[in-house]
This record gives sequence, C-alpha cells and structure tokens, in this order.
Amino acid sequence: MATPEILVSTTEPGVPLPQYSHPGDAGADITTRVDVTLAPGERATVPTGLRVALPDGYAAFVHPRSGLAARAGITIVNAPGTVDAGYRGEIAVTLLNTDARDTVTLKRGDRIAQLVIQRVERALFVPVESLPGSHRGEGGFGSTGQS
Repeated sequence: MATPEILVSTTEPGVPLPQYSHPGDAGADITTRVDVTLAPGERATVPTGLRVALPDGYAAFVHPRSGLAARAGITIVNAPGTVDAGYRGEIAVTLLNTDARDTVTLKRGDRIAQLVIQRVERALFVPVESLPGSHRGEGGFGSTGQS
C-alpha cells in the first residue's frame, strides 16, 4: 500500500508540521499556534497554523491526545473533527477543559491533538420505501444490554 503524500503549508514561520512520535502511530501530533488558557468547563477554538491538501478519497480526522486528557482533562468538543479533501483553510481544534477545578494554560507549540489520515468512501444514497431487516432491528442506545 502506497503512503499518501499530504501537502502541508503553514500560516506563519515556525509552525511545526504534523509529526508521528513513534513508529506505527496512527495519529500525527499537531500543536497550537497561540497561547490559550481554559478555565474549568471553558472551551476555545485554537488555531494550529496548518493547512493541508488531501488527495481525493482521503480525509483527516482530528482526535484528542490521550495524555492531555489524562493529565489535564482537555478533550476535543467535536471529536473527531473532520478535515475534508477539498478544505484548504487553517485547521483549528475546539478544545474543552473538562476539569472541575483547575485552569489549564497551553503555550504556542504545545501538542493539542492528533491528525489521523484515512481513506474514505463516497456513498450513493438510494431512497427506498423500507429497509431490509437485520438482527438488531431498530434497537438504539443501550439495546445491546448492560455489561
């Protein structure tokens, strides 16, 4: 399988490119372009300084960093965020401080999220009068029982 080439530009000098921390990592770390302080329960949309050109048939998904969540309670509101192949603007990440007591300050260059590049399919949506049956049927939230 060929490795896709992702074209990346930055909004200003000194913005780090996405970077994989370890061999085999699915997500490349991305950083904040600005200093940001989040009080308990506060959210902010944080610019990364990155713009990408994804090949057709690919999307980038912005995932939270598990270490940042465990250490500071920082997560991403709309995780995973989706970057479509046709988008050319700056990638921004809406962070949320879930900690009930502590304010969190992130400095320019701090890793705030992971960018996961994936192949995606485009579907053809076909209207029908009724859907074929399935084992699950219309069972929704909690329908698989409690464990």
